Amino acid sequence: MEPNTDYHIPVMLRECLEGLAINPEGIYVDVTFGGGGHTRAILEKLTTGHLYSFDQDADAKAESLKIDSPNFTFINANFRNIAKYLKVYGVKQVDGILADLGISSHQIDTPERGFSTRFDADLDMRMNTETGQTAAEIVNEYSAEDLHKIFGMYGELKNAKSVAHAIANARNAKTIETINDLKIALKSFAPRGKENKFFAQVFQALRIEVNEELKVLEEFLIQTPELLAPNGRLVVMSYHSLEDRPVKNFIRSGKFFGEVEKDLFGNEIKPLQSITRKPVEADEAELQRNPRARSAKLRIAEKSA
Repeated sequence: MEPNTDYHIPVMLRECLEGLAINPEGIYVDVTFGGGGHTRAILEKLTTGHLYSFDQDADAKAESLKIDSPNFTFINANFRNIAKYLKVYGVKQVDGILADLGISSHQIDTPERGFSTRFDADLDMRMNTETGQTAAEIVNEYSAEDLHKIFGMYGELKNAKSVAHAIANARNAKTIETINDLKIALKSFAPRGKENKFFAQVFQALRIEVNEELKVLEEFLIQTPELLAPNGRLVVMSYHSLEDRPVKNFIRSGKFFGEVEKDLFGNEIKPLQSITRKPVEADEAELQRNPRARSAKLRIAEKSA
């Protein structure tokens, strides 16, 4: 089964498979199906094992229907509810979990989804287009103070307060409905020569808020130690520091903040052991094929036996 590279090129595919240390008879979960590139590659390594793949995106669900394998089950749901949905299928523990965070090339390249600054479309940005608030609702209904907070926290904009107030002023004259509406409202705040980076940060902040991405990530990570069988692997690929930081902290200490807890004898109490001292990054050959891999950081952890 060849990956559908028209839909999405899987990042660090070989490294992800090696990180999972796949047992052909094991049970695995790909919590971010996307275009199915990682899923197809995992399935090729299974004999009697089984793979459960999650995705809440309707386009991903349609893509999953192209996979005809008795070893495969697609779950059309948000991976924040991983334990609940696996329980429905009678699965209590698995041998490996893969999470490729961020958005797929398909989502970025589909104008009407509203993820990309390259096209004009409605400001949507929802991973699940059937539920939740859109980016347009956030831009038009959030207070300037709340917009300031999300642009500062999630977009890491130095001029987050000015950007928030510019949006608040612009929407008083006209509802901000499209990508171009938003870009026009913020055009004067984009640093000369760095316009693309500026708008990418604005869009990142809105996308994270729309989809509660960091909250979803934390809810997911907390469930992984219980779900992993002894020696089970957790493989997580992130694309910016806001994602990588909670992954790094959770693997290091089992928590998102604070130091590792210790027992009475001074032994560290943490559910997972890091396999990678530093995050794995794509090699130069992959970067030439797939520029999106440039920001990817892969972390691998294992549950103690």
